[in-house]
Amino acid sequence: MGATERLAAATSLLSSVEHLARRREHRSSRMNEWAISRDAYARYNRPFRKLLDLASDERTNRALHVGRVAASAALMLPGNGRWRGAATLYLGVSGALLYPGERYGTDGSDQASTMVQTVTGLARLAPSSRTQDALIWYVALQGNLSYLVSGWVKLLGPDWRSGAALAGVMRTRTYGHEGVWKLAHRHPRSTRALVYGVLSLECLFPVLYLKSGRLTRPVLGGAVLFHLANGYVMGLGRFLPAFAAMHPMVAYTSTPRSHPAVAGRDDTMPAAVALLAAGGAAVLGAVAVARRLRVTDTPHGGSVVTTRHGNELSVQGTLDGRSTDPVVVFVHGLGACPAYFAWIARAFGGDRPWLMYSRAGYGPSRRRADGAFTLEESVDDLVDLVDAAVPEGRQAVLMGHSLGGEISRRAAVRLGSRVNSVVYVDSSHPGQLTRSAQQGATAPRIGEGLRTMAISLRLGFGALMRTPEPVANLPEQVRDKVRMEFADPRVWTAAVREWKAVEQDFPSFTGQLDALDTHALVLSAQRTVDRDPDHLLMHKDLADAHHGDRTVRSVVIEGADHDGILTDPQYAAETLRHLLAFLADTVGRGPGAPAGLRTGTKPSGLTAASEENR
Repeated sequence: MGATERLAAATSLLSSVEHLARRREHRSSRMNEWAISRDAYARYNRPFRKLLDLASDERTNRALHVGRVAASAALMLPGNGRWRGAATLYLGVSGALLYPGERYGTDGSDQASTMVQTVTGLARLAPSSRTQDALIWYVALQGNLSYLVSGWVKLLGPDWRSGAALAGVMRTRTYGHEGVWKLAHRHPRSTRALVYGVLSLECLFPVLYLKSGRLTRPVLGGAVLFHLANGYVMGLGRFLPAFAAMHPMVAYTSTPRSHPAVAGRDDTMPAAVALLAAGGAAVLGAVAVARRLRVTDTPHGGSVVTTRHGNELSVQGTLDGRSTDPVVVFVHGLGACPAYFAWIARAFGGDRPWLMYSRAGYGPSRRRADGAFTLEESVDDLVDLVDAAVPEGRQAVLMGHSLGGEISRRAAVRLGSRVNSVVYVDSSHPGQLTRSAQQGATAPRIGEGLRTMAISLRLGFGALMRTPEPVANLPEQVRDKVRMEFADPRVWTAAVREWKAVEQDFPSFTGQLDALDTHALVLSAQRTVDRDPDHLLMHKDLADAHHGDRTVRSVVIEGADHDGILTDPQYAAETLRHLLAFLADTVGRGPGAPAGLRTGTKPSGLTAASEENR
């Protein structure tokens, strides 16, 4: 415990001295930082938020850091009294209080030292050796996990497996090193061997518990060298004492009980953890099975359409024979679900006919097709769905979000006069990976993130998944079902399959979009186009592809982001307002019909500034 206390105290001392030394330089930005970060804690209870406000007050913040410097310096002194536990516990608790207001100035070393100091302080103050051993085992297991998880997450990324990631990191301004980058660039094989060595160290870290502890010193020595290199090359100097602070406890727990240094050590903790892990795995497995049954259950009143590829699409809607209005067909985006349109569908009620379906592999829909997946398979499925579910003589309005917009556009080309209009909701564009430098650069990370989610959920971690913000904003009636869908690997596995197809399909687009003789409404989320102005130009391309005397409108929904344009009730209401006005002006207008022939009413409040009419 003494070795751990001193190493963790070195981390806190460096962190707080650095903070106090640069306090005047970053005073204004630090105050603004908490004003921004505070929103992340809005759902916590009021006393806790008041405590964080107090910790982020300038005078309190300075006092906490001065106290941390004093406590850290004291812990460097010799001694074995209980006061060391109080000082270490103070460092852990104060670190946890300071983190919410300083998260942009902290890193993994601060988080690791906070955990180590809190547990070590409790261990020092614990009344029995059994409790101390249990807490020491906790830190040791956390140390193993920190390396193990880091290694296996890297191993999932193709750039790490190929060795390219190391060279990429060395090129960054924040963590890069020009000399190391040049070496990595000149000697790719040696770089790959180095990366494999690091991955082996991290992924196989727990082997130090084998061979009666004889592997402890070489493994921990390798970890120290790894952190030393990171400190020199990447500037992560605090990582060495922060993670090395766990090493004494790892060494203590990996030593055979026959060794005099650990005589009487209580090993109940790892046995209890193993038992709980086995029970937890069984519970997670049962929960996953129940969740899968719920996710794949066809909605009440729904139906199934089998497409030419043998795919079985789950469909629900309000279609009946009393109306002759075009049927609005909702087409969801990649890694999403049809319930994203729940606010729109609920507003339609039974007044306007609509259909929503899950693409093959999502929710209750099953992919039965053989061979590699392509985007044209999803286009074929949508064409077959319209032919099967929309009565002959009725037209369809294809409303697609994100990738669903591109699938809708391609299906509209094939369906011809069966489509009255296409509504693009922050839609994808086939040229986005080549025309947008930003989207082209982030594409590999998107694929890696989707694969990581799919693998994590297959391992049964869906029960630990936090509810995504778009899901939390949906109507209460659909929220639980959608939460289960996102915690099930089916959504993410389907998203991985579609994203691979996107990466193969989109780069081949070089020409103009196919001309469409349909009405069009192009809705863009302001945050999307603000972040990537090229995307607004591509949305203009979508509008320009619709020719003839048709109505074409382009609208930017102010304040909305990519998902919130449908899922946030405020922005969904604005989307609905423009959609209803568009449908009122286009329903009943066929090719060659006079522009004045309209049905329905147009909501008030629309201005020429928000529309482009042709």
